[in-house]
Amino acid sequence: MSNAIDPNQYQAPADLLEDKIIAVTGAGDGIGKTAAKTFAAHGATVILLGRTIAKLEMVYDEIEAAGHPQPAIYPINFEGAVEKDYDDMCNRLNDEFGRLDGILHNASELGQRTPIATYAVDVWQKVMHVNVNAPFMMTRALLPLLERSENGSIVFTGSGVGLKGRAYWGAYAASKAGINGLVQSLAADHAAQGVRVHSLMPGGTLTALAGDDPAVQASIAALHPMKRLAQPEEIAQAALFLLSDRAGFMTGSPVLVDGGMSVRLL
Repeated sequence: MSNAIDPNQYQAPADLLEDKIIAVTGAGDGIGKTAAKTFAAHGATVILLGRTIAKLEMVYDEIEAAGHPQPAIYPINFEGAVEKDYDDMCNRLNDEFGRLDGILHNASELGQRTPIATYAVDVWQKVMHVNVNAPFMMTRALLPLLERSENGSIVFTGSGVGLKGRAYWGAYAASKAGINGLVQSLAADHAAQGVRVHSLMPGGTLTALAGDDPAVQASIAALHPMKRLAQPEEIAQAALFLLSDRAGFMTGSPVLVDGGMSVRLL
C-alpha cells in the first residue's frame, strides 16, 4: 500500500500554532477573517486588528464558540494611525503577552481602477499609506516583540501586480511592489535575529474585493490559468504554513497562491 500523501486530503496538525501569539490585520472580513479563525483552530492566540469593532467582535465570538484559545481585539484605523499609535500598540501587547510570534499583514486598500493620468492624488496617497506606510510602521514598532519569539514570522499580503504592473492598477500595483522590496530588506536585516519575513501573493479570491456579480467574478477567474477564483481558506492555509515552524528555513521570497496567474504576468 502506498504511503503517499493525497494533497486533497492533507490537513495541517491541529496544534500547528499551539501557544503562538499571532496578530492579524484586516481581521474583520475576507481573507483576514478566515485566516484568524484558521490560526485559532490550530492553537494560536489571535490578536484581531481592524477598524470596524462590530466585525472584529463577530470574529471573536466565532473563535470563542468554537472552543479555540481566547482571542484579543485591538481596534485601529490604519488610514489615520501614526508612529505613536504603533508604539502604544507595542507597549500594550508587551504588557499583555510579552512577545509576538507572528503577524499577518492583510489590511489593504484597492484604490481606483483608472489610468495614471486620471488617478486622484489623495486616493494614491491613501493607498500607499495603508498598504505600505502602515505595515512598515507597525512592523518596525513590533520587531522587539517578534525577536523574543523562538521562531518569529511576518507575512505580508502582496499581489502578482507587485511583480509586474498592469493597466489601471496604479497605486495598488505600486504599493505591492513596495511591499516586495520591504519584505526582502526586512528578511535580510532580521534573519540572524530569528525573524522570518514572507510575501504571500494571492490571485483573485472570493472576497468583497471580487464583488458579488457572477459576471465580474467570471471575468476575473478567466485571467487565471486554473479558470477559477481562490477560496479564502486556500490563502489562509498558505499563511498558516508560513507562520508555522514548518517554514523555518524560508524567508525573503514571494510565495504565489494565484492559480497560475503569475505565468501570464511574467
